[in-house]
Amino acid sequence: MKLERLLSIIILLLNRRMVQAKELAERFEVSVRTIYRDIETINEAGIPIVTYQGTNGGIGLVEGYRLDRNILTNDELAAIITALRSISSSYGNEKHQRLMEKIHSVVPPADSEAFQDKSSRVLIDYSPWDGNEQLRPKLQLLEKAVDHCLITKFVYSNADGEMSRRIVEPHRLILKGKQWYLQAYCLEKAQFRLFKLKRMKDLEIVHGKTFIRRELPIEARTSDRSSSEPSRKTAFVLCFQAEAYHLAEEWFGIDALCPVDDGSWLVKKAYPENEWLYRFILGLGHQVEVLEPPHLREVIADRAEQVAKKYRKDIST
Repeated sequence: MKLERLLSIIILLLNRRMVQAKELAERFEVSVRTIYRDIETINEAGIPIVTYQGTNGGIGLVEGYRLDRNILTNDELAAIITALRSISSSYGNEKHQRLMEKIHSVVPPADSEAFQDKSSRVLIDYSPWDGNEQLRPKLQLLEKAVDHCLITKFVYSNADGEMSRRIVEPHRLILKGKQWYLQAYCLEKAQFRLFKLKRMKDLEIVHGKTFIRRELPIEARTSDRSSSEPSRKTAFVLCFQAEAYHLAEEWFGIDALCPVDDGSWLVKKAYPENEWLYRFILGLGHQVEVLEPPHLREVIADRAEQVAKKYRKDIST
């Protein structure tokens, strides 16, 4: 990913006087144009890098400038290691491991043991309990598509279970709420959309089709709301029985719970109303009741009755 690549370029230039853009492009499997964009980003961060023309030219630090290794302290390097190790729990590859090894290599030997201890104190594990093997190939393919600006196509199932074929310009990968999403420009809808990777199938790169990256509109620069999901939200109130307190706390957090005199707990939330919401509420079980709004109570009651009929039919036969 871009952060990993930027850090790797900086570390290479710490140890080498000059390196050619073509060599960097081949090392990181990106275009030379992407490498020059990375160099511009590093310059903007305050590290003066220039390109030298000619047969023996390349990319290096400004002549006479000495980059102090202490531009990053051991604590800051440990924070980078912690972040990389945590991301690798859900999405990891050999490049992550190589970068962590490079960072370890710039730590003085005298500080090595303390650094190892500090960088191992926290691990944020994003991986699901049942493993991540089905998701990993999608992440690897989409990372390649994002880095090389490759048109991608797939079959997508939305929150209501409707299937459609999509052809997109992959822009970036987003990990949000333990789920991976692709932010891409959908050629059919002519706008940026968020696509959940778990809802994709038949994912592949369109051979020979590339694109020029578009500038993200302001409303698409954050992942607060998926533009592929309904923008209208339904406010609802759930009542959790006393014995289901742990369930309410797990899903909504302790600050969202309002106690009731009879020992139950109320939760007030607003989500887009779709099939996902219905399945979510039903999945909370019989110790949870929708109090408001009335139409949502009817939907849940109707679906619960259909489930009950199915099981009673099986018992009677």
